[in-house]
Amino acid sequence: MKKIMIAAALLAIAGASTEAQAVGCISGGAAGAVAGHYAGHHAVLGAVGGCVAGHELHKKQIADKKLKQQQLQQQQATPAVQPAQ
Repeated sequence: MKKIMIAAALLAIAGASTEAQAVGCISGGAAGAVAGHYAGHHAVLGAVGGCVAGHELHKKQIADKKLKQQQLQQQQATPAVQPAQ
């Protein structure tokens, strides 16, 4: 019964995630499953945790990339100040 509930929860999470969210979830889930397997045969639990962690990491990387783009655009839009001679 417990395995059925976990499988249903994983299917619900997988069905609800968009393509952008799936990138972090898939890579994190795979790493978490391996880690969970070696940490006492908890691969499913590790996959769920890895999915959540991978999604958050991917979201943070995208936000950092957008911030760097905004800073670069601001630098290009602001003319360089010439020192007085």
